[in-house]
Amino acid sequence: MKSWNSFIKFLMIGITLSASFPTLSQSYDFQQVIVEPYADTIKRTGKLDFKRTLNLSFKSSGYLAKLTVDEGQYFEKDQLIASLDTTELGQNKNSTYAQLLQAKREVNRQKRLLENKLSSEQDLDVALTRVETTRAAYQVAFYHFEKARVFAPFSGVVLNRYTELGELQSPGREILKIAALEQNWVVKVALTGNEVSQVRLGQKVNVTLQALGGVVGEVSKIPAIANTDGNMFIIEVLLPNINLKSGIVAGQIAEIIINFTSNNFVYRLPISALVTVDDNGQAVVIVRNEQDLTYQSYDIYRLDNQFVYLFASVDDQPLQIVTSGWQHISIGK
Repeated sequence: MKSWNSFIKFLMIGITLSASFPTLSQSYDFQQVIVEPYADTIKRTGKLDFKRTLNLSFKSSGYLAKLTVDEGQYFEKDQLIASLDTTELGQNKNSTYAQLLQAKREVNRQKRLLENKLSSEQDLDVALTRVETTRAAYQVAFYHFEKARVFAPFSGVVLNRYTELGELQSPGREILKIAALEQNWVVKVALTGNEVSQVRLGQKVNVTLQALGGVVGEVSKIPAIANTDGNMFIIEVLLPNINLKSGIVAGQIAEIIINFTSNNFVYRLPISALVTVDDNGQAVVIVRNEQDLTYQSYDIYRLDNQFVYLFASVDDQPLQIVTSGWQHISIGK
């Protein structure tokens, strides 16, 4: 409220100064203003970033034997990126497979013995249970063996590397940080609470990049709460037709322009039509009704360097507003 009042006082000082000089004409100008939806443009700068990144790691433990990519290098979907030394894992897989074959042979032997009444149903059940447990152990060993290799889940680029060849890897330890090539560039922009209320998901945004010039993006994320740093709302503008091979890198500055129209209706007046702001914070203007001139007060929706926006309803009639020369008009009380 303090900054709002200061801005109004600054404008009124300028108007008063302009009115203090004598003019050659005592005439005034008026303009018809109609009710219209409030429209505005948001211009901001933001930074390029990745919408999503992915940390890769092994499910199994072992020594890193192969790493086919490094930081800044590109890779294709399903490409082998890294693998462990599988000597121990392979032996464990083979051992559990041999135990599974032995368990199956034992089931067949128990069945023959049971046919000759040399065994019991209980012995056969024990043999069958052993088959299931060894099969489960083999599946786990095979799974760990397969997870000793990491394949690219998509085409992308390596952002960070966290390990070296020959290092012992533990399950879940990060080895690489990667980002996708497509549908993954965003511009992160900070907006005020008033501005973010005018933006909607999927809204088209004009974005200017130094390397590519003008491109069209769309709002892909609107936060529900403000950022604790500066109490701003960080939105994301997705650049769907840009990929990582377009000569741009994360952290570059981008300029965005968001044009929007709100559901609120206003009268849009030139700032020169503003006579004063009364003690209630309302804008005072001179309205022409046929041949009569009267002072009228309206609630202010917004004020900028060019226009004053007054609250209105969709059914309100047009106004004939004196836009200049009102300093020389004397209206009786």
